[in-house]
Order: sequence, then structure tokens, then C-alpha cells
Amino acid sequence: MTSAAPNEAGFHITVEPSGRHFTAHADETILAAGIRQGIGLPYGCKDGACGSCKCRKLSGKVSVGPHQSKALSAEEELAGFVLTCCAHAQSDVVLESRQVTDANAFPIRKMPARVFALSKKSHDVVMLRLQLPAGEPLQFHAGQYIEFILRDGTRRSYSMANAPHTLGEPGTGIELHIRHLPGGKFTDHVFGAMKEKEILRIEGPYGSFFLREDSDKPMVLLASGTGFAPIKALLEHMKFKAIDRPATLYWGGRRPEDLYMDDWVRSHLEQMPNLRYVPVISNAVPEDNWRGRTGFVHRAVMEDFADLSGYQVYACGAPIVVDSAKRDYVAERGLPEDEFFADAFTTEADKAVP
Repeated sequence: MTSAAPNEAGFHITVEPSGRHFTAHADETILAAGIRQGIGLPYGCKDGACGSCKCRKLSGKVSVGPHQSKALSAEEELAGFVLTCCAHAQSDVVLESRQVTDANAFPIRKMPARVFALSKKSHDVVMLRLQLPAGEPLQFHAGQYIEFILRDGTRRSYSMANAPHTLGEPGTGIELHIRHLPGGKFTDHVFGAMKEKEILRIEGPYGSFFLREDSDKPMVLLASGTGFAPIKALLEHMKFKAIDRPATLYWGGRRPEDLYMDDWVRSHLEQMPNLRYVPVISNAVPEDNWRGRTGFVHRAVMEDFADLSGYQVYACGAPIVVDSAKRDYVAERGLPEDEFFADAFTTEADKAVP
């Protein structure tokens, strides 16, 4: 174990049980160091708000920066858990993280992207298509996200809603599903002033939300609102690779129009015989004439599955949905904790909560 004085080379970080290792400098977070060296640690928001990067510290000293208690509670900190997105190594460190991916992480790149199509999918969701520079394909796993770098240096994250193989199709580009958050610096622009041909700066790919293809377990795909975007990319990828593991998609919205690509899902059911689809609406009004499932989408899964011990769950959407699903599926339905893969969509408002 090195002393707490940082050396030139930085501190040695080891991740068990994979045995992957990398070097972290005292002035960078453990997560940033891992990303920089192509080590696929799990993460989501990178802001101490979502808890996706939480893992157990087996040995060593870290300092943990500001974060939200819902991402890492005081009890969890005392029990030796850390958030790698806001933890700085102060010695050599050994972490336990079962979701570390193998050495095939794609390089993270900055590039310009041109808006080439904007189409409204519902009153508050736009599909945005971005064209990338010729000869510079973006390599990514279906389910990952990019960040827009705004003029003032702030960033906004959005998942790719299409699978990588579709980038070669003419007129496709990167597909994003953007929900309008009134007062949001970026989404106000998207829904107000944005025009085709506008140039934006992006960086990616980021995120550890993608299909684990080394498993043949049946899957539950859980989406709320625009959390459907990366799930759509997963479905396209499964179809392309002829992955026929049984999968049930639960897509939740407040009103039926929130399931803004319901037709797309239904059209794919015929082409993917092992895919089932359960739309769930929480706040239907009489004029919706909704005759399907109602209530909270994560509870609908529990109504249908008494035992999730043999499953994988891929969950994406609002933090409240993702957090509730993980807690309840593990505690009440026997889901192994390391078979829950998630991407919680933290907004700037979520991140601002102390």
C-alpha cells in the first residue's frame, strides 16, 4: 500500500473480481481515470446524482466529493461504498465492481455534428437526427450516450436511440429523443430556435448501459418516457444480431401519447417473435380511452413476475423508476443485484437537489 502522498505515476486502482487495473492521479476522479484508460466501470450521470457507479471499496483511502444522499447514503459510506464519479484516490485502492466491461471500450472523441432532421413525436418529445463528419464514424455500443458541449462549457447527455449498424444507412445519422423541460437551457433551444444544418459539438460514447451478450438469460426491458431511446437501440441491435433471448418490454408513461413510438414497437413484434410488449399508463384520463395496464410501470413487472432470479433487467428512465425497480426486484423478486443494468436520466434539476 502506498502512502497517501501522490507519486508521479499516480495511485494503482484494481477492480475485482475482473482483475482490471489502471492508474488514477490525485486531481482526477477514479471514474475519469478509468474512462481515460479504457476501463469500463459502470456509471450514469458522472455528477454524484444517480448512484450507477456505486461500488464497494475493499482497501485503500479515497476522498469523496459532493454528492446526493440518494446516490450514496451516509450508511453506505460507512459500510465502505464509494461513488467513483466523485471519489479521488489518496492511496492505492482495490474496488469490487462486477459490472466492469472487458477491454473493448470504444475511444471517447469530440466532434462536430450537424442537425439534419427534427421531427415532433409528441407534444413534448422531438426526434433529433445528427449527421457526423464524413469518414469519422462514431463507434458505440447500443444503449450508450453522447454529451452535447454547450457554448458555456456545460453539458447535456442523451442516449443514442439507434443501434450502431444503422449509421451506415443513408439519412439515418445519430437518432436522439429529446423531451422538453420548460426553462431548460438546452431543450428550450431545441424546441424553439434550433434549425436544420445547425452545428453542435458532441463527445462520446459514454455509459455502461448496453446488452450483455455473454448471457442467454431472458430479459425484462423497463423504460419510462424517453428512457425508451436506449431500449430502442438495444432492440435494433438484438434484431440485427439475431439475438433471440426472450425479452419483455414494459414502457411506462403518464398518458398514452407519452409512448411516442408505440407503433414502432408494435411493428417489431412480428419481426421479433420472442419479444413481448406491455405498455403501462399511470395518469390516463377518460378521453384517452385507455384499456391497457395502469399504474406504475416498475410494479407491473412485479405483478407479472413472482421470481426474477433467472433474469436480467435493463432499466432506463426517471431516477425514481430505476431506483425503485432495483430496490424492489432485488429485495422482493430475487433478482441478482449484478443482473440489473440501468441508465437513470438525471436532469439538471435532479442534479441540483442537495
